[in-house]
Amino acid sequence: MNIIRRIASELALDTGKVEAVLSLLDQGSTIPFVARYRKEATGGMDEVVLTAIRDSWQRLAALDKRKAAILSSLEERELLTDQLASSIEKATSLSELEDIYLPFKPKRRTRASKAIDSGLEPLAELLLLQENGDPASLALPFVCEEKGVDSVETALAGARDIIAERMAQNADVRAGMRKLFLSTGVFVSSVIKGKELEGSRFRDWFSWSEKVSSAPSHRVLAMRRGERELFLNLAVQVDDRAASAIMTRHFPVKNNPCGDHVLMALEDGFKRLLGPQMETETRLATKEKADLEAIKVFALNLRELLMAAPLGGKRVMAVDPGFRTGCKTVCLDEQGAFLEHSTIFPVTGKADSAAEEVRKLVKKHGIEIIAVGNGTAGRETESFLKGLSLNIPVVMVNESGASIYSASQIARDEFPDRDITVRGAVSIGRRLQDPLAELVKIDPGSVGVGQYQHDVDQKLLKQSLDDTVMSCVNSVGVNLNNASPKLLSYVSGLSPARAASIVCHRETAGRFTSREDMKKVSGIGPVAYQQCAGFLRIPGAENPLDGSAVHPESYSVVVKMAADTGTDVKGLMASPELRKSINLQNYVTENRGIPTLIDIMAELEKPGRDPRSIFEPFSFADVHSIEDLKVGMKLPGLVTNVTDFGAFVDIGVHTDGLVHLSRLCTEWIRHPSEVVHVGMKVEVSVTGIEPDRKRISLSMI
Repeated sequence: MNIIRRIASELALDTGKVEAVLSLLDQGSTIPFVARYRKEATGGMDEVVLTAIRDSWQRLAALDKRKAAILSSLEERELLTDQLASSIEKATSLSELEDIYLPFKPKRRTRASKAIDSGLEPLAELLLLQENGDPASLALPFVCEEKGVDSVETALAGARDIIAERMAQNADVRAGMRKLFLSTGVFVSSVIKGKELEGSRFRDWFSWSEKVSSAPSHRVLAMRRGERELFLNLAVQVDDRAASAIMTRHFPVKNNPCGDHVLMALEDGFKRLLGPQMETETRLATKEKADLEAIKVFALNLRELLMAAPLGGKRVMAVDPGFRTGCKTVCLDEQGAFLEHSTIFPVTGKADSAAEEVRKLVKKHGIEIIAVGNGTAGRETESFLKGLSLNIPVVMVNESGASIYSASQIARDEFPDRDITVRGAVSIGRRLQDPLAELVKIDPGSVGVGQYQHDVDQKLLKQSLDDTVMSCVNSVGVNLNNASPKLLSYVSGLSPARAASIVCHRETAGRFTSREDMKKVSGIGPVAYQQCAGFLRIPGAENPLDGSAVHPESYSVVVKMAADTGTDVKGLMASPELRKSINLQNYVTENRGIPTLIDIMAELEKPGRDPRSIFEPFSFADVHSIEDLKVGMKLPGLVTNVTDFGAFVDIGVHTDGLVHLSRLCTEWIRHPSEVVHVGMKVEVSVTGIEPDRKRISLSMI
């Protein structure tokens, strides 16, 4: 109950609802399932809130686990007191907990521990009293060559080491110093001498300083990358007087000879111990914060990319463009199945034969649209195809990650007898038909969105991106009879092994005719079936509810609604008048409330509706390279990436231009995502061109 109350307090939520969510998650429910089908238990919490509860649960559980380990260690060593145990139990963060434990933590030999072993701790206590007297006289009785203390100076130095470490391990001093570093600390970045030319891409940080508290995530990650690649020196600095004030507040210094030694010890303790420790902590804290912000942006971009408008069931010719090796061309049917492939050379002197081949393939396979990858020779190939006057759309498709897919095990399993370049062309075509179904086959880090994804915490990144993919897949729903194993593996309740079992069953027993058939699949038990059934669709099934998002556990209430209105399920779904006549209060039960009934009625109106927008073809202006651009040009473009500092836009010249945060709109905004999103069609004007650096500056105002 303690964790439940803490989560409820942190997130300002009802304790009972938090308890219900944690109970469902503990029973094996997924976040998409809870958000969609357990609204009565959660009060209608969305996936964002549910994810926050789960993450807080995991964090607090880890904190409690660490507390238990510390308490056990202290008890074993007979160091645990009631006061210490109380302090540990009250700790609300790992940093606070570790500060409390630090003085008692088993550690390697330090200068202070050696001094203690030499019997100098009483001398340190005498110095801390700071009574009038000669420090040398106080130290003389502690001189003992057998213990390694061969002089008064050695004794006093050892005593200062003890004081320095005691100060550096004091929880109150550490808390104050931590606050000082985070609130007033300054990042100071400078170029490593002799690395100016080689590290030119980090030139913005060759001589840079910025407050820790206001440094945006992208700059923190950029400076850290420059440091890691040995082009920059990076430090966190604080005001020495402010640091001294914190130390002397807890270790007062008197104006006498003993006080002078205490001051020397404090200054040494800060320079040698506490300062570097706090700098490390500050760097870690800002890195964690930057990671979370970068991961949030990445997940947002990925969601927009995955939820891009699908073309749907149309026959597609997909072209992976190229100069020397030609354009790999494939034809796909309405479901994305491979039909035929060819290689054409439209931009290397064989345009006539290429035109003849394209016309033949378009006629033979009834091609309705042509997809062209936006890589090398993409715009040239697009112009060639548009010039053929085929009376079908020619659209550019972002091919980021297509080469990753084509060399993957997934691609080899799908097309064991096809060349790697043919697989890449297939991926381009399928992305147009259904971006979500195709992009789930590619590592999210390879799809060309986000910022500094290789610099952030990879475990957190994977968790966030997996959550995003799962959310998108389940919000759209999956056709049980044609989904790939990879797509199925993101459905609530389905592991990769269960997804493989479904495909194997489909291949051996034939198409699924009802959701009930799922129970015959090896590995799909009652819990897995409950979690996945509502997200799997069977278009054209005998029971129309099998093609909707109505969960099988609610089929009975729909049947009762139909019977009460004098019809069957199909009749109820076909008649808006009958549905309007239904009083939902008549169907409320202990476990089924109005929120679920409202969702059911929405599904009866538009069963299996796709939340994604309608596909609309997009065309670039007649510019093909950066050399074609002129300042002042107004051009259509597609947003390809959104970062903390702006948005990158593809205007069809092989190099994406940057619309800086300040050039996105005339109003003040905190983040570019308030104005644009990945895949958004925009109009931009060219404000700057640097051909040598391949940089294009754009504006939307």
